[in-house]
Amino acid sequence: MGVAENRKIVDRMWESLYCKDWDGVTSCLADDAHYEDVPAPDSGADGPDNIIKRLRIGLDPVVRFEHDVHRVVCEGDAVVIEHTETWHFETGEKIVNHFVTVHEVRDGKIALWKDYWDINTLMSQAPPWWLERIARFSQEDFS
Repeated sequence: MGVAENRKIVDRMWESLYCKDWDGVTSCLADDAHYEDVPAPDSGADGPDNIIKRLRIGLDPVVRFEHDVHRVVCEGDAVVIEHTETWHFETGEKIVNHFVTVHEVRDGKIALWKDYWDINTLMSQAPPWWLERIARFSQEDFS
């Protein structure tokens, strides 16, 4: 597949994510896909089911997303996105977090997804109830 097709797959995954269309996200992931929040103190999640479980831990309480893409670089199987996400919670709080996300596409599916962000930015804006929610989960919940 070419870089244009790889970008379309990644774009489709992001569109699905921000609609919380978990089946749509799953359809973009390879069976052996790996997802990692690089600053987080765990190894991430492997396989579509575990990736979706992990995403939902943090994102289920988000009622609205804003997504601003600043740059996209595509080369070979890699699609790299510099972007800002704003999460609006059901209780009125919001988090604005800046990301660089690296995707590797293989055979028309995302095989690697690594999010790079600043943990201090997230922690300083996150509602305490959301942090407590996250703390209830462990690596075993999505591995």
